[in-house]
Amino acid sequence: MVMVSPSPSRSAAVGASAAADSTAPSRRAAVALVAVLAALTAVAPLATDMYVPGFPALGHTLGASSSAVQLTMTAFLAGLVVGQLLIGPLSDGLGRRRLLLAGTAGFVFFSLVCAVAPNIGVLTGGRFLQGVTGAAGMVLARAVLTDRFHGPELPRYFAVLSQIMGVAPVAAPVLGGAILALSTWRAVFVVLSVMGGLLLLAVLRKVPESLPPERRHTGGIASTFRAMGALLGRRTFMGYVLVLAFISAALFTYISGSSFVFENLHGVSATTYSLIFATIAFAMLIAGAAFSRLAGRTRLNNLLVAGVGIAAVGALLQVLLVLTVGETLAGTWISLFVTAGGIGMVFPSTMSIGQTLGRSAPGAASALLGGLQFLFGALAAPLVGLFGEDSSLPMAVIMLIAVAAAGVALVGLARPWEGRGEPAATA
Repeated sequence: MVMVSPSPSRSAAVGASAAADSTAPSRRAAVALVAVLAALTAVAPLATDMYVPGFPALGHTLGASSSAVQLTMTAFLAGLVVGQLLIGPLSDGLGRRRLLLAGTAGFVFFSLVCAVAPNIGVLTGGRFLQGVTGAAGMVLARAVLTDRFHGPELPRYFAVLSQIMGVAPVAAPVLGGAILALSTWRAVFVVLSVMGGLLLLAVLRKVPESLPPERRHTGGIASTFRAMGALLGRRTFMGYVLVLAFISAALFTYISGSSFVFENLHGVSATTYSLIFATIAFAMLIAGAAFSRLAGRTRLNNLLVAGVGIAAVGALLQVLLVLTVGETLAGTWISLFVTAGGIGMVFPSTMSIGQTLGRSAPGAASALLGGLQFLFGALAAPLVGLFGEDSSLPMAVIMLIAVAAAGVALVGLARPWEGRGEPAATA
């Protein structure tokens, strides 16, 4: 039977043993490994948004309505959720490398299926399966990091993955637009397939198996999913998972609603909006860099509280400005910049603490962290459009509610003052 909540003494022994693992990578190998894992993490955000500039042409080519075209993105996000929840726990029993190779190869294949799709139904099905297979890179990147690194190194590397998650959504539409300037929307999926092929080669060369047989869960598939069920029953762990999920809902709300706010309400051009979007994403990069510098000297729970607090200040500021001053470009820009900075601190904090708490089943822990992150984000994304497009208040209020819910999960479930999930003082 798998024990997901070992005794403190056993946890310390496991941590010490892992820290002393002779398979720990050298500095050069570690940099190469993290670079490949970061690239794997970027695939999903790139695949989500790269083809967005081609939506009109895609609908015309396949004779599909705009809602049917948008459903292809929903299908991809659903695939990401399902893929992470399946692949993560399976990897605790089967190992990481073979699933990572299979998932990356599947992403290459289904990207090509999307490229040659003859109708919207095939494209939607291809996008779902592209999401399922692409999820392998995201969920297993976190699990591999947890297997290979310990102590203060772990949160610093999670900060790298979080920064990639902040940059990729900005780069995706720009890269997609450049491809569309030279070819059709089908070429976007060909490029994604090529990217997947290059990552497959990188995994073959730079990502060895990080979970040896003696550390895998025994008892078959049922045992690995029981481990996930046990994690679901742990109040503290699920508190951090829900903090990440609600903060992600705020981020997806911003991503889905910001274009109409800046372009329709404030009258900026698409180019100017891209620059604004980039500066707000830069706030996440700054926060990630600050987290990396502070992680070895400050408790992660303190950094998480600071991140949620900063995000709450930014979200509240946005609501108050709209209700008092009215719609202003500078006010919206500044408040979203502050909110994004807080989000950029929350992501690596919750990932590091969550994976540390779930170290007995890293794949299952990664699946819950990433699966609920994208599930909540996908559910929140369409909410802005339901309340009309004549004000930025719906976006602001939904973001504030999501951040407030993250705060409730933090205080009521995670209870950061207890100091759970802090890495060991030494690697």
